[in-house]
Order: sequence, then structure tokens, then C-alpha cells
Amino acid sequence: MQFENDIKAVDALHQAYRDIKNEIGKVVIGQDEVIKSVIISIFSNGHCLLVGVPGLAKTLLVQTVANVMDLAFNRIQFTPDLMPSDIIGAEILGEDRTFKFMPGPVFSNIILADEVNRTPPKTQAALLEAMQEKAVTAAGIRHPLPNPFFVLATQNPIEQEGTYPLPEAQLDRFMFNVHLTYPEYADELQIVKNTTVNRETALKKVITAAQIQYFQKLVRNIPVTDNVIEYAVKLVSKTRPNTAMATAEVNQYVGWGAGPRASQFLVIGAKCHAAVSGKYSPDIEDVQAVAEPILRHRIVRNYRAEAEGLSVEQLIRNLY
Repeated sequence: MQFENDIKAVDALHQAYRDIKNEIGKVVIGQDEVIKSVIISIFSNGHCLLVGVPGLAKTLLVQTVANVMDLAFNRIQFTPDLMPSDIIGAEILGEDRTFKFMPGPVFSNIILADEVNRTPPKTQAALLEAMQEKAVTAAGIRHPLPNPFFVLATQNPIEQEGTYPLPEAQLDRFMFNVHLTYPEYADELQIVKNTTVNRETALKKVITAAQIQYFQKLVRNIPVTDNVIEYAVKLVSKTRPNTAMATAEVNQYVGWGAGPRASQFLVIGAKCHAAVSGKYSPDIEDVQAVAEPILRHRIVRNYRAEAEGLSVEQLIRNLY
């Protein structure tokens, strides 16, 4: 892809975002903020954790994103007996009596890790290593994953029996933690009308893997002023109890605050949010727009906050 300058390239990214959102909207009704977060995390080269009760179109959303973006898609249903080799692949003995590597389902552009908290830590770790390294190691040999590579994991918040919740250090690998809510009445009416008749929606492929990689590089090239970077870093610093910038509320209600990865994601997320909104440089409002899904899983409330019913989202909003 070639553009005269970065301004034209950002315009193209803005248009691509609108086209992708319109195509996804033909199938996934409502959930506009969720769709926006997923697209931003892809263009920011991050991963996304979706938390919501069953039946809110999490799987449909990921399949539709993969379809519209012309990317290879695999779904992995996590279960208590799933082994790391079921995800990354394994060495098998071939017909010529030599071992060869048989790639697992993780070798795809978009991975839907369904109910990632249903599988033991060693299997979760295999996926999280692939997310971080963009490669897997089998029998001592490193196998790079396709590019772009994006993991969208789901968690069911209402069933916690027999699950293995991801520890905070592993949650930190996800750029966004997006909460799905029940659809509005009008949206649900439209969903039921669309899904209870014989109707197939034809989707256009809006963008290719090569274009996504180009836009991922473009997002990092977007200029950002010092005051916006300082605001993002200060926002993260305020979440750390008993430090110089911590607020009185944080000292009272937070056990652990966000790490430096949160500051990095805030700046990249703000750049991408600005670009998809048609702006050429992010401002403080762009940082605030992505702050909640980035900080939500990086702040650990203490027992006092839980006893008083104070949510992480309220704590984050009080920091702006």
C-alpha cells in the first residue's frame, strides 16, 4: 500500500474502519462499543478479552471480523482436559519414519479462545506464550505464527465452579478487557427478526492481511504530543497505592495498580482511537476513551472496596 503522505494514510484507515464497522453491523446488531474496541485492538496489534454471559454473539462477532478482514480464523473451545499440544501442535511420526511438526489450531490469523478460564494453567500458559512471542516452541524448534496474529478470548462471568481464572500477570497480556452487556430492547427485537428466518447476509471483504499490517505500523507512526503521553502515564501512576501520585481513594480501596504496559497501551490505543475517529493526532479525550477497557483488568480492588460495592470502573472514572 502506498499513500502520498501519512495524512492520506490516516484518512484511508478511518474509511476502512467505517467500512469494517458497517459490514460487521449487518450481522452483529448493537454492541457498537464492543465492535469498536475489537477493531482498535487489531489495528493496535493487541489482544482482547471479552467478558459476558452466554448468547451475546461473542463467537459470531469474531467470525464476522475474520470474514470481513479476509483473515484465517480458528476457534478453540477450552475444556478442563485440553493439553498444550492441542493448541500449539505436536511432533508426529510420519510415513518416512521421521518426526515432523503438525501445527495446531493456534496457527491462524484470528484465534477465538472460547471460555479460556475453563482450562488448567499450563494450557492457558501455552496460549499466552504464543500471544506474547508470536511464535510457539515444539521439540526445541521455534515456529513463527502467521502475521497478523490476534487472540480474542472469552470468559463467562457467571459460572465460576470448576474454572481457573486467569491470574493478573496473565491478564496483563490482553490490551483490552471488554464487558458485553445485554442488548437494548430495540436491538434484541432486530436480532430475533434477523435470526428466526431463512436469510443469509452476504459480507464484503473490506481489508486484507497486508493492509492490516500496514495500518498497524501507521498507528505507531502517528505523532503524539508530550502532554498527552504525560497524561496517560500520570493516569496509570495514580492507580498505584502508596506512591507519590496515588489519590486518597486509590490508597483506600486499591490493592494493586496497573504496570507500565498499561501506559504503553493507553498511548497506542489513543493513537488508534484518534485515527479511526478521523483525527491525525490523539488528545486527552482519546486516552480517556480507551482507559476503561485497558485499566479494568490491571487494577485489583481490596476487600474494603468489595465490601462497599465500589466497582473498578468507578475508581477509573474518578481518576480523570
